[in-house]
Amino acid sequence: MTASHRRAAVAGAVAVAVALAASACGGEDGASANGLEKSEILLGTMTIADTASVQLALSKGLFKAEGLTVKTQVIQGGAAGIPLLRSGRLDISFGNYVSLFTAGVKDPRFKPKIIAEGFNSAAKTHVVMVRGDSPHKTIKDLAGKRIAVNTKRNISTLLIRSAGQAQGVTFDDDKSFVEVPPPAMEHALKSGSVEAVQAIEPFGTQMQRSMGARMVADLSSGQTANLPIAGYAATEKFVEKNPKTVAAFQRALVKAQGMCADRKVVENVLPTYAKGIDAKVAAGMGFGEYPTTLDPAHLKRVADLMQRFGYVDKPIDVKNFVATPS
Repeated sequence: MTASHRRAAVAGAVAVAVALAASACGGEDGASANGLEKSEILLGTMTIADTASVQLALSKGLFKAEGLTVKTQVIQGGAAGIPLLRSGRLDISFGNYVSLFTAGVKDPRFKPKIIAEGFNSAAKTHVVMVRGDSPHKTIKDLAGKRIAVNTKRNISTLLIRSAGQAQGVTFDDDKSFVEVPPPAMEHALKSGSVEAVQAIEPFGTQMQRSMGARMVADLSSGQTANLPIAGYAATEKFVEKNPKTVAAFQRALVKAQGMCADRKVVENVLPTYAKGIDAKVAAGMGFGEYPTTLDPAHLKRVADLMQRFGYVDKPIDVKNFVATPS
């Protein structure tokens, strides 16, 4: 698909998604601070390329235009946001689908509802990297080695285990992985505390430029190519109690997601919130997709992989995890 055709397709998807979100508000003229059940919310987010749309919506006043004040709290990963959502300390949180599905399956009292898709992987958005002088050349060489991930039993470990299986290597969530925040992975790799890292953009490109780190596996390939990675979720209770607030958040985010289809937009906003990331790193990083629709069938790919690798015992009904318009 050409760039012009892609922009046209995205524009159409944005229009449809915005219309759907508007209908969820009962046909009102527009959300305002007085019209929302809750006009100020706390959002859990991460300083990675996946969340560029949130920063864009904040900087462009898209949330404000919906009568919504969004304050953010940085979390280490989706798993770290789960207890904050459960306790009500966060209203909405960015999180990977593996962590959200796992938490919902293991604790029936916790009912996360995905209100928007956030990011799909693409070539080199999620990679395994080693030091430039490392003897390891492929992911197969990392059997029995320590690999840094932002959190265990999440999308990162699922991606690595899938890539390993394709090469005849089995990685264990408890023994193979070490938890390291994405901004700290460069130090972990330099210090030798781990042999490899699962790098998320823009930090993979940053490590390549600053220390000569080398990619040994592109995790967006084979059965995990263009995989849904993460989205935005709230509790079922919050969604039911605050339908207009949720719809306002959706409308603003969908607009920002559509804008992020333009790579230059993401490149420009990324250095404003990702510490240590400059324009050169932003321009050279792997560029993923920012979905403008919420599709349970799309997310089922993740659920199926989770069952295949033993993260859950039974098939997941993804529809139970997706918020429906009120």
